[in-house]
Amino acid sequence: MSLRQRIEKSQTLARILAAIAGSYLAFCHRTVKWQAEGLDDLRAALTEGPVLLVVWHQRSLMASLHWPIADGPLSSLFDSSPIGRVSGALHRRMGLQPMEMSRKTSNRVASRTILKRVREGVSIGMTVDGPLGPAKQVKDAPLEWARVMGRPVFCYAFATTRGRRLGSWDRMVVPYPFGRGAYVFARFAEEVPRKPSAEELEALREKMRLFMNDTTARADALIGHPGP
Repeated sequence: MSLRQRIEKSQTLARILAAIAGSYLAFCHRTVKWQAEGLDDLRAALTEGPVLLVVWHQRSLMASLHWPIADGPLSSLFDSSPIGRVSGALHRRMGLQPMEMSRKTSNRVASRTILKRVREGVSIGMTVDGPLGPAKQVKDAPLEWARVMGRPVFCYAFATTRGRRLGSWDRMVVPYPFGRGAYVFARFAEEVPRKPSAEELEALREKMRLFMNDTTARADALIGHPGP
């Protein structure tokens, strides 16, 4: 039986893998000298209620550790794939409130579930291009939930001087301990209308893509090079 099949059949194995990954990432978090930008803006927004946090899949690995959980809870979204289950277990270890989103769930049901969390004061975090890609392409979900939530949208990215890019998972960036790092929370200035036209949605999709790329580039610039 493959590891993928074992994870599909065992929540315990998913939790074990999440514990291993979580311990490693926590060690990186402690030993890397981090510089933060935009954290005060995010905290100010959280005093007025929850937000929508959007992340490129390849720069998502440290988001749960950099989220200011003392200022407001965050519910991350993950799918039912094996890696999704490990991700959900990892975020639960980090103090988040992960939600499994089945691919069979209708948009209406998913929206109701998310809105219930938002009404409870919980922010929502998601990778806008993951887990199946294509990489760095904004899907429909973040625009739909930004519209439904009617709350501020923040983009997150991190960069480190020491690390590597994986050959899969959208060339995900994995940090190494020590060295220097930076992370950025940047507010997306555009608002999604309650009833946007198809043309408005496509324009917003492109603006969000460019903004997220700019945020990622800013994190890279703070450490002085384009990262691993």
